[in-house]
Amino acid sequence: MKVPFIDLTRTEPIFKERWLDKITQLSANASFVGGKEIEILEDKLSKFVEIEYAISCANGTDALQLALRALEIKSGDVVLVPNLTFWATFEAVVNVGAVPKCVDSDAFGQLDLSSLKSAIDYFNPQCVIIAHLFGYSSNNLFQIRQICFDKNIPLLEDGAQCFGAKFKGEPLLKGAFISTTSFYPAKVLGAAGDAGAVFTNDRDLSEKVRTLSNHGRSSHYGYSNVGWNSRMDSIQAAYLNIAIDFLPHRIESRIDIINKYYLELPKLGINVIKPSVDFFENGYLNVCLFDNITEKRYVEDKLRKSTIGFGNVYPEILTKQKGAELYNNYKIVAKNSEKFSTSVLNLPVFPYLNEIEFQYIIETLKQS
Repeated sequence: MKVPFIDLTRTEPIFKERWLDKITQLSANASFVGGKEIEILEDKLSKFVEIEYAISCANGTDALQLALRALEIKSGDVVLVPNLTFWATFEAVVNVGAVPKCVDSDAFGQLDLSSLKSAIDYFNPQCVIIAHLFGYSSNNLFQIRQICFDKNIPLLEDGAQCFGAKFKGEPLLKGAFISTTSFYPAKVLGAAGDAGAVFTNDRDLSEKVRTLSNHGRSSHYGYSNVGWNSRMDSIQAAYLNIAIDFLPHRIESRIDIINKYYLELPKLGINVIKPSVDFFENGYLNVCLFDNITEKRYVEDKLRKSTIGFGNVYPEILTKQKGAELYNNYKIVAKNSEKFSTSVLNLPVFPYLNEIEFQYIIETLKQS
């Protein structure tokens, strides 16, 4: 049997029918950029996240760059970023001319509060970015927000992995000053291609983001700023408008799989990471940690031979990347991040992974 790490074809039959009908409609009307689908989507996103302004854009990386530009982060400014996250978080800072400085994670892969405090005192940054990883976030999220607020440092929350998650009973991003998400197809809410969004309750920030995402326009041939073309196209918006209606069912399916892992993996001696009870996770990712690297490699080899997909999210910290060498010429403590990156293994999670497939994964692990 073959079980992929993720399967983007697992959608509802009615979803596919609605999508094909929508493509026919958009094609007939030549409705490809802007228009009603974008307006509908932004309204749905705003209500789902419970934030006043949702601004769609071309992708999650652009969303970060738009947010940074709207915050007036400029050349030479220091921005603290997690050392354990996707490269785009670091890349976005560099692309706006700022200087990224990396902060260690805690033992569970989330931004470490103590390391953040030390980095703020040492670097006096103009911005902090937190990445909400694996479908939830740091248990210290409120403290991190408060520290940044007290020090008048804007906190940009990278929510590429946490759409649909909740913290203390409310949407995780609801309390953010400004946040972003990605609708890359593999996300919990994925588009048919690249797409992203920026969220904020601040009207001025929302207007800056919207202007920057559309060439800095103030009118059709008037430009109040130098932006770039980061508009979400109508096809992606239409796909997301349909997908978001099915999102609760897809998250429910993901959580069912995640909970089965929580139940079965400890019986096999596998350390599976589980967020605190303050979180309702979105089921984005299973996270297992192996202190014994030899054991981890043995398990990976067994999964490969049994044609079961797996991931290592993330196998190397940002400051170890060759592309980071020019921007990180200082000594950094990355003890937790490095240990996490060498220990992590992720088992398959996607909507509608079935019981036969799940039992095949567990039986394979039992044999290892």
